[in-house]
Amino acid sequence: MALDYRKCAEDIAKYVGGRENLVSAAHCATRLRLVVVDNSKIDVKAIENTDGVKGTFNSNGQFQIIIGTGTVNKVYDEFLDITGMSAATKDDVKAAAAAKAPVWRRMLKTVGDVFVPILPAIVASGLMMGLVEALGKAIPGFSGTAWYGFLDMAANTAFAFLPVIVAISSARVFGGNIFLGAVIGLMMVHPNLTNGWNAAQGYDVWYMFGHALKIGNYTFGQINQLGYQGHVIPVIMAVWLMSQIEKWLHKHIPEILDLFIVPLVTVLLTGLVTFMFIGPVFSTAETYILKFAEWLVTVGYGVGAAAMGALYPFTVVMGLHHMYNVIEAGMLSSAEFNNLNIWMPIASAANFAQFGACLAVGIKTKNAKRRSVAVPSSLSASLGITEPAIFGVNLRLLRPFVGGVIGGAVGAWFGSVMGLGATAYGVTGIPGYLTINHPLTYTIMLLIAGGIAFGITFTSWKEDPDDDDNKKVVENKSIGQSIADVPVELGKVCIKSSGGDVAQPINGTVIPYTKIQDETFASGALGQGVGIEPGDSEIVYAPFDGTISSVAESKHAIGITGPNDQELLIHVGIDTVEMNGDGFTPYVKEGDTVKTGQPILRFDREKIKAAGHPATVVVLLTNSDDFDDVRYGSDLNK
Repeated sequence: MALDYRKCAEDIAKYVGGRENLVSAAHCATRLRLVVVDNSKIDVKAIENTDGVKGTFNSNGQFQIIIGTGTVNKVYDEFLDITGMSAATKDDVKAAAAAKAPVWRRMLKTVGDVFVPILPAIVASGLMMGLVEALGKAIPGFSGTAWYGFLDMAANTAFAFLPVIVAISSARVFGGNIFLGAVIGLMMVHPNLTNGWNAAQGYDVWYMFGHALKIGNYTFGQINQLGYQGHVIPVIMAVWLMSQIEKWLHKHIPEILDLFIVPLVTVLLTGLVTFMFIGPVFSTAETYILKFAEWLVTVGYGVGAAAMGALYPFTVVMGLHHMYNVIEAGMLSSAEFNNLNIWMPIASAANFAQFGACLAVGIKTKNAKRRSVAVPSSLSASLGITEPAIFGVNLRLLRPFVGGVIGGAVGAWFGSVMGLGATAYGVTGIPGYLTINHPLTYTIMLLIAGGIAFGITFTSWKEDPDDDDNKKVVENKSIGQSIADVPVELGKVCIKSSGGDVAQPINGTVIPYTKIQDETFASGALGQGVGIEPGDSEIVYAPFDGTISSVAESKHAIGITGPNDQELLIHVGIDTVEMNGDGFTPYVKEGDTVKTGQPILRFDREKIKAAGHPATVVVLLTNSDDFDDVRYGSDLNK
């Protein structure tokens, strides 16, 4: 009996608590993705018992209802009609979910959003500073040349005007005018102010309201003629205020006067409040944060540093590691730290430990596919980019990740007690040699961190025998059709049932669906089938003659209806819906008729890896309950 899409949508709307409990709704290839006001109002059991629903789960603030490819879009259309909601993109839903996150997490995410876009400028300047300093020490007399003066100026620019860069990025994040943000940033490092790095030499004060109200050593309304070079938090807070003022004025000022009044009032008010209150208050708060960071790194003869070395990869997993940029920027501008970034060795030890663990997997594994991922991912981690190693290898296998945590802790402890520090931030691992103060000690720290992680992983991690791709997993047999012009992998069957055979749509190592690294696929809620760790190919082929029933908006998933009403889902990668189509090129559209072996989708393996997602190609017979004797993977040999 065909599913009543309207009835399914009505039941879902009812059991999630009605329209008043809904914030946003979108869908991907298989799931309805909802953000709700109050999760306690959801009747999960009733939803899971609804005809057409195959399961539910919560993830990243979203309540996701598993419906299935080719069906979810029809239910979604009915759902919008019933609730009166407008269609939302997956980004809209993610934004709505993020808005419901705890305040502390939203604040840390904001810091990351501000710093991620400006990291290339910071990294370039940091590397150049290290290179110029190294040349000055290596070549006698070079530091007195015009070339040295020019290169030193070029290298210092990003740090000398850091508040301007931060202000522009902050305005983009907060939705303000980026050029007004730039003005606020420039105002905070104006040459009429005493340079913040020279504050110890004294500075003048503007008493805006005279000395009418004096509170201790502070006169109400006074403006210290002091710049904010090297500061981050006061700049972010100032631009946040600027953005709020600007938005309010845009709503209340007539359009004919908007161009004249809004910029003038926004800049003037923000400037006054920043120099009277935000600057002094938050620069003081930033100072206390730095003191806490110093205590944390140096407490207990390096015990604090060891703890942070162990915790660092967890903050990478949560996407919170960019918050350390605030601390590092402050350390570089602080005489108390001798203008050294003592946080960098901790991050470097943690990252290099993940390199060692991932390399151990690459050397020990017998699985060619895993080796092809682990070796380049480990090299990336040695350069400070750990996401491919963590998400693609270490965290999935767990023991390597634990080995990396231990190696990072010991390495960070060593770096702390030996007094390591850097002259920049944004670079770790091998590139860190250009900024580190003691290269030989730094080398020993990296060897300790990477070596311990490598040793623990190599001795404790054991590969699942079923992952050996030298074993024959599927039968090399015809799928019952002429395959003279079909790619060789399509001579193999990956799923058999009373409905017919499903060919392997791409070459690679076949695993049962229960081992796919995604709880929805592994649970069987979307049907039985296999996962394929792709080999050299990046093209997915039609596994039987059929009709394209759906192509995901994000291009990473395709539904095909085949002989005997088989409904097949081919889903490239895990969580690749978050890539929003980048790296995927469908060759078909909904309603197209395809033949066995016809190319239907191309994907970019490197982009998937760079985004931190496994490239597993999921092949599921979504209506497997309609057929008898469903077999897949190694079961085909029985």
